[in-house]
Amino acid sequence: MLDAIRWDADLIRRYDQAEPRYWSYPTALQFGSLGSFDLLHALRRSRQASRPLSLYVHLPFCASACYHCRRNKVITENRGRAQPYLERLAREIELTACHLGADQVVEQLHFGGGTPTFLGHDELRRLMAHLRKHFTLQDDDHADFSIEIDPREADWPTMGLLRELGFNQVSICLPDLDPGVQRAINRVQTLEQTQTVIEAARTLQYRTIDVDLLYGLPLQTPEAFARTLDAIIALQPDRISVSGYDHLPERHMAQRRIRQADLPTPADRLAMLQHGVEQLTRSGYRYIGMDDFALPDDELAMAQEDGRLQRNFQGYTTHGHCDLIGLGVSATSQVGDLYCQNSSDVTAYQQSLGQDQLATVRGMRCNEDDQIRRRIIQALTCDFELRFDELEKEYGIRFRSYFEQSWPALEQLAAEGVIQLKENLISILPAGRLLAHLVCMSFDRYIPEHSNPYSSCAN
Repeated sequence: MLDAIRWDADLIRRYDQAEPRYWSYPTALQFGSLGSFDLLHALRRSRQASRPLSLYVHLPFCASACYHCRRNKVITENRGRAQPYLERLAREIELTACHLGADQVVEQLHFGGGTPTFLGHDELRRLMAHLRKHFTLQDDDHADFSIEIDPREADWPTMGLLRELGFNQVSICLPDLDPGVQRAINRVQTLEQTQTVIEAARTLQYRTIDVDLLYGLPLQTPEAFARTLDAIIALQPDRISVSGYDHLPERHMAQRRIRQADLPTPADRLAMLQHGVEQLTRSGYRYIGMDDFALPDDELAMAQEDGRLQRNFQGYTTHGHCDLIGLGVSATSQVGDLYCQNSSDVTAYQQSLGQDQLATVRGMRCNEDDQIRRRIIQALTCDFELRFDELEKEYGIRFRSYFEQSWPALEQLAAEGVIQLKENLISILPAGRLLAHLVCMSFDRYIPEHSNPYSSCAN
């Protein structure tokens, strides 16, 4: 069994800064101009290799704006606004699927947003029927079919419909239960609403229930956040995510409604994180990595124990071997060595599909160096360790000489107690696991040297 995470306040404080979360490597910041022609070639290579598939479907509509949210969304109370979008999404499904093979089984499906349950029941039925018509969805309950749920937009009939359509995992967003915090971010959501959705999911035998919390929100205090976390732990979801809120009003317009003066101090943010880590581990949750905790009998926790855990644009998964197809506005795909992303503008997305053209606008093709570094970052974020000999054998490199420029940063992290550095192994220590992204940064060739996070701590 993996060693438990250990809180080291001095270490966390020293390296407390926003850094890449490595949903991918290279990250989306490196994407350049790229068109649908590249994606079509990648899809055909996927078909020739008969690789299994993972589908992500982006449904951007929300009835109201949550001020803290950074997602690509369309705010409207008019439910009819979704219909033109769904027509173009259906066309994208057709144009994409025709380049793939019927033997390529979809092992993983995720509906994200926005608020997927903004759609009516008939719209959800038609969308799933269209996906089943054009893709070979795995037809047993061992596939991972997940959907993001806003408890304000879901009830027992909705949960029953989703289960009938094949969904067996739910992800529930609940930033905070404190009424003052909820008003400050324009998301009033009661514990009873959340509890109803969780009870429905358990009764209907959903396999996994995931709750996403945020710390660092306006008017949030360590005491209030601890109460929120206690209330959620009492509901015993399989997974709990505890992420830090990043205030970037210059990039996200809705965040301009949040007053800078209402944000917690850095000391209070750290206290929330510390108490959260301690509460969760004390309650039996295990730290998976990158903000995510899971009960020991959860699939992700067991996969990590067995060395089968992987990571892709959807987060931690056991389906990283699948080619990931993103459908919808701003959706990202990873097909073989190609990353690509659809237009983030709903109008441009719909216009492209209206002309029977895929909406791919940006991305990149990974070279061998990218693939080597991606393997390293995958190992560090999933296993908390990296063995050099496996990489050396697969890619024909000598690890120490290939990563000669990374070595000073690694030695600094070892001196700080973040990692243990051996002849053939890097192991992230329990006190360093909240800082795994910093270890990954030492292997990220796209990060400018002047932004090295270790330089300010080196003597």
